[in-house]
Formats: sequence, C-alpha cells, structure tokens
Amino acid sequence: MKAQTVAQYTLTRLSQLGIDKIFGVPGDYAFSIDDAVEQVSSLEWVACTNELNAAYAADGYARIRGAAILTTTYGVGELSAINGVMGSKAHRLPVFHLTGMPSERIQRQGLLTHHNLGDVDYARFQPLSGAAACVSAVLTPDNCIDELERVIREALRQSQPAYIVISEVNGIQPVIGTPVTGKPLSKIKRQQSIPQELDAAVATILKRLASAKNPVALVTALTARYGVKDKASDFVTKANIPAAVTPTDKGTLDESLPQYIGLFAGGWSSSTSTRNTVESADLVLDIGGIVPTELNTGMWTEYLDPNKLISINDNWVRIGTKVFINTAIDDVLSALVEKVTPRPGEVAASKDLLPLAGDGGDPLSSASFYPRLQRALKSGDTLVIETGTCMTHLNKMLLPAGVGAEGQGLWGSIGWATPAAFGVVMAKTSGRTWMVTGDGSHQLTLNELAAMGRYAVKPVIFVLNNGLFGVEDVLSERGHGYDDLAPVNYHLLPQAFGCKDWLAAKVGTVAELEDILAKIGNRDGAAYIEVMIPNEESQPLPGDVIDSGYKLCTPAVG
Repeated sequence: MKAQTVAQYTLTRLSQLGIDKIFGVPGDYAFSIDDAVEQVSSLEWVACTNELNAAYAADGYARIRGAAILTTTYGVGELSAINGVMGSKAHRLPVFHLTGMPSERIQRQGLLTHHNLGDVDYARFQPLSGAAACVSAVLTPDNCIDELERVIREALRQSQPAYIVISEVNGIQPVIGTPVTGKPLSKIKRQQSIPQELDAAVATILKRLASAKNPVALVTALTARYGVKDKASDFVTKANIPAAVTPTDKGTLDESLPQYIGLFAGGWSSSTSTRNTVESADLVLDIGGIVPTELNTGMWTEYLDPNKLISINDNWVRIGTKVFINTAIDDVLSALVEKVTPRPGEVAASKDLLPLAGDGGDPLSSASFYPRLQRALKSGDTLVIETGTCMTHLNKMLLPAGVGAEGQGLWGSIGWATPAAFGVVMAKTSGRTWMVTGDGSHQLTLNELAAMGRYAVKPVIFVLNNGLFGVEDVLSERGHGYDDLAPVNYHLLPQAFGCKDWLAAKVGTVAELEDILAKIGNRDGAAYIEVMIPNEESQPLPGDVIDSGYKLCTPAVG
C-alpha cells in the first residue's frame, strides 16, 4: 500500500478527531495541503471569502464539534487569519491552523519569492502565527507522525489552537514511519489527574458545600470547551443549588433548569435578585474559571469574596489559600456528581419571558424586537451573538429550553459573528442557527454570505440597522463622524451573493416583524432580515460609568 504524503496523513489524522470540514482560502505554497483535502474522503473543503473569515468560521465550527481545521498560505494568508485564531485562543478552542510555506529547495538556495519582505528569512512569520497558538510544529516526512501526536495532545490538553507548518515540497513527500489511528474527540482523555490531589480537592469541596447554608454555582464556558458542560449541569441539578452564568458564558447552561437564576455581571446582572443571590452566598462554586474583564463584571462592579470562592479550573482547584494541582476538570466534576448530597427544596424563582412591547404599525425598537425573537427560538437551536449593543440585550434574555448560544465577548472582534455562524451551521447536525448582528459589525465580514450561498446552508440572520457603530456611541458620545456607516440595503445582499431561496426582507414595524417570524417558523430554509432600529437608542452611558471602564479621569482628591 502506498504511503500517504505528509499533507494527506496530517489531514487524515486530524479528521479522526471527528472533524469533517476544513476552512480556508487556497494559496500556492499551500497547494500540497489544498490538494490533499481532495484525496482525504473524510474531509470536505470549505472555501471562505478571506482568511480572517475562514478563521472565524473555524472558531464557530470548533464551538460545536470541539475542534476545527483552518488552512492558509504562507505569510499573507496566515497573517490575515491571526486575529481570528487569537480569538480562538482567548476562548479556548483547539483550532488546527495549517500553513504551507516555500519549498526547502528554495530556502536552501536563498532564492527570493513573493509573499515575503524581499529577503530570505523564511521563518520570520512562524513566531507571529505561533503566538496565536499554544503549540507549533514544522512537519517533515521524518518527524510528521511523532510531532503531530505531540501537537494534537497539547492542543487538546490546553484547549487552544495549534500552528502547523508544512512546506509545499514536504507536503507531497511520503510520510516515514507507522501511522497512528486516532480516536474521536469524545473518546479522548485530555488531561490526567493525580489521585491524591484529586481526592483531596473533591473532599474539600464537598465538605465546604455540606456546611454552606446558601451556596451558588457559576458555570463557565470552559466546561463546554472540555466537553463537560453536561457534567456541570448534572452536578448543579443533583446538588440542587442556584446556578448562574456570566456574559462570556451565555448558553453554557440550559436556562430552563429549575436551578438557573440568571446572568451575573455585578451591576449589569439580569436582575437584582440574581446579583444578590450570588454576592450574598456563603459559598460560590466557580466551575471553569470566571473571566473578570470589565464587560463580564459590569465594569468590575461584582463582589465575590475570595474567602468564599472555590474555583475549579481546567487542571487545578483553588479553595481559599489552598491550591490543588493536576486535577482534571472532568475528573473533578465526575466525582462531585457521584458523591454530592442533594439539597432539599426549590432554589430558584420562576423565570418569565420578556414582556411583549409594541403592536401593529408601531416602529420597531429593541424593546419590541428581542421578546419576539425569544419566542421564536426552539430546542436544539443555537444563537450566535455578535459583539456590540445587541449582546447587552441578548445576554440578559432568557433562552428557551434546549437553546444554546455562542458569543465572543472576551476577544470582542466585531464582524466575528457572521462567518462564525457559517461555521456553527456547518458543524450542527440538527436545530437551527440564528444570528443577531449590528450593521457596523456585519459590514466587516458580510462577504461571507457568498460562502453561505455556495454551500447552501440555512442560517437565520438578523441585521440590526441603525446606520452607525452604535456601541461606540454608547461608550463615548453622539455626533462623531467616524461612527457613521456607509448606507447599505442589506436585505438585497443574499440575492447578490448567490444565496438561492433565502427569505430576505426589510422590516420596520412590529407587524412586519411578526409576519416574517411566522414565515421563518413555517419553512425549513435560510432567512436574512434587515431590522430597522432607531439610532436614538444608542445613547452614551453616564460619564462616570464610562470612566469606570477606561480610567481616564484624574481620581478625586480624598
């Protein structure tokens, strides 16, 4: 049997994790990788409209499947993708970034090529792309098998991107050695625990929990990254303790659980009751590690007493001044689910849908849009939330039973949501993918609609059109010319980008929105809706609130 080439073997081995798509843009120095995709039957090539969009799409895909593959060419391609890969690093997603580079025959002779800076430093870009990853490797026929196992293990262990370089000539050379047949991601033990540390950590958690009178849990998105969000849910349910999420963790917990109490973000929490429940708890169980950024904590207005905080991280646990190491999060949660003693009684108040506002010919507003969107979501759906003013509404919105959500509030790269939604819908096997984006964010990456049309995917997209970068007005002041957007007739874009049989419309009244939502509910197809929102909604926050996030003013004397 003929040996696989380095490129073929790499793609075959990565696909064994359960990855069935590879996102990218073709490039000459990556031709050995691009060609290999056509020879590896378990993978499908997904051509994106640019490398940044490809990175965003891979990010979205990895959120559903657990890992993804991205491929770019040398220099110009990989550097265009870095922002998207950095976002995957921030949000702990193992995206395998494969880059082609010029042949060693060119490098050894010191020949000048394109995609370079007019010199022969062919390793110049590796530190740059490598900085967006947790592990990297340059593969050759001789080291391919061993290096690839190292890279896969480390990317999964840390749940972060990997950067893999394959030269165009090495990519077509046969791999040397005995190939490895891997397991699906769901069957892989990503981290190991030291029994002594694990037992001590679990026993300490259970002891603290048993003595607590009003404990609460905060479940973070890290549980989803390590494939244990169901275990976290099982623990919350069995322990029967109140549970909340922070904005970056939206959609991690099923919000129909009787233990779910809402969004916790200090002064920006979904309700005063949620904030009080968390901040008055005598034990806060942080499952996954809360990200204490300003946007995740209501401009750092949260209060979590460190003496009452237990943090279960990916492979370590902190309880006050005690730190337990080499305690894999899956092992900790499995032991807690097995051993925890349920607490009696109801722990959370009943939760209501947003009240309907507006009627008939009333102009649309956020108050009338979001409650109707909320009622349109069904179990199995995924809501993709763009960074911007829409996320402040969507994060607080109670998701119906079985509805997940994905956002990028930590990295916060506007434009992420459109190609990420493409990746999400390519990864899902059931349920719809819904996306809400502002027009400012959408303008950065709307060309990815062409890829959606090409691959006949069926997202439901809402573009909130207020004619400006609304979130910038919220964070500064009205009237800046740089916040104004070029006028676009968004509802005409699907046809222009080759999206066949899409339901496309522009809605400006409550009646028009209700009519279009009814049509979406009655058909199995893509929809693209331009929603007119008054720009007057984007009013600046109070000056002291803005300064609490940016710290520009001279502190008061005293």
